[in-house]
Amino acid sequence: MRRLAFAMLLLALASAYGAKNETVDELKSRFESARPEDRPELGMRIAQDQLRDADKLYSEGNADRARAAVDDIVTYSEKARDAAIQTRKRLKNVEIEVRKMAEKLRDIKRTLAFEDQAPVEQAVRRLEDVRTTLLKEMFAKEDKKEKK
Repeated sequence: MRRLAFAMLLLALASAYGAKNETVDELKSRFESARPEDRPELGMRIAQDQLRDADKLYSEGNADRARAAVDDIVTYSEKARDAAIQTRKRLKNVEIEVRKMAEKLRDIKRTLAFEDQAPVEQAVRRLEDVRTTLLKEMFAKEDKKEKK
């Protein structure tokens, strides 16, 4: 019995380790086929991975590839928002993560050359729109409860 429990623990750890080391492309393909209730978390993982990549790429001076990563941050944040609203799950988690990513993008923007700042600023504005939509959805739900 102990061997079975130990084997199951090892299997769980191995799968968790494997899941954390998935590439962004693997996560993107998983996102498209994932259940709606799993999409908010997957979308946030993709966006966070792309945020790390964008930061690194901007530091290395590769602005074009960094801009593509910033676009992915916004795209998958919006997809996570849509899935969270659709399923009514993880609204708060997505909002918190999007807020953190917007703050990080503001920090990155301050380090960039003027010509590279506009796409990052636009991404921050779109992330703020995502947050606003999520907050409205969360509080609209509470308002409906109070009216009953």
